[in-house]
Amino acid sequence: MADASLDRARRSAPGAWMDGLVGITIFSASLVATRLALTGMDALFLSAARAALAGLAGAAALLALRQARPRRADVPALAIVAAGVVVGFPLLTALALQTVGAAHGTVFLGLLPLVTALFGALRSGERPSPVFWLFSLTGALVTVAFAARGLDGPPGPGDGFMLAAIVLCGLGYAEGGVLARRLGGWQVIAWATVLSLPVSVPLALALCPAEPGTIPLPAWAGLAYVALFSMLIGFVFWYRALARGGIAAVGQLQLMQPFLGLGVAALVLGERIEPAMIGAALAVAACVALARRFA
Repeated sequence: MADASLDRARRSAPGAWMDGLVGITIFSASLVATRLALTGMDALFLSAARAALAGLAGAAALLALRQARPRRADVPALAIVAAGVVVGFPLLTALALQTVGAAHGTVFLGLLPLVTALFGALRSGERPSPVFWLFSLTGALVTVAFAARGLDGPPGPGDGFMLAAIVLCGLGYAEGGVLARRLGGWQVIAWATVLSLPVSVPLALALCPAEPGTIPLPAWAGLAYVALFSMLIGFVFWYRALARGGIAAVGQLQLMQPFLGLGVAALVLGERIEPAMIGAALAVAACVALARRFA
């Protein structure tokens, strides 16, 4: 029986890593989209509106595909997912990005794979090898060191918000990865966003700007992206990947997110890609591959 389970895991691994890469690529534009949205709306309305829009889209999908309701025993886990990735991470990053730049925020994203792996070990019982933790830590240090170049000044409130966002996000990723093994990847995020509707919809209506017509189009585009892609579509791939390939192992793909995010910033905002970025990305890719090998 154990051998059969291992064989199934090995067969699903390539697909899981492809799903994970698609999810991370979608997530990589989140900070840029959030910055665009904040040019025309405040952080509280943005956070409530993106959760409400994602919840309404998730509810429509669940109804259209006639999905059964989750078990009562699954509700606490769904609440943790909602608190981590539907409410906590979006709100805290939006608050942080009011005082720090998107590039500054990428410093903290380098810690997300390590935090996800730690919560994965606590919540799912995964026990990666010591060599895995070595490569995971090395990749995180390379990412943080690269992203932190040129940053100066003492830590501020924005840094605290980003750090708290990473902790909540890692918990939400790990809990969702475990739950996706029973409910399915897209069903987990859909039910989590639906669970938040009684809070997100009233807040979005209460915080809606008095003159929505004055909000520039790029800000609306940023809201649409973080609501539909960052909060819903990306998780369809991401939770399926975590469920099939392992939370700790597949979670290491998040080490690539800052570099993909800088690439998106170059395309959207015209930022320059430095040669050091390519070298650091190659080093991180090697750490991801080796971590996968020893997970």
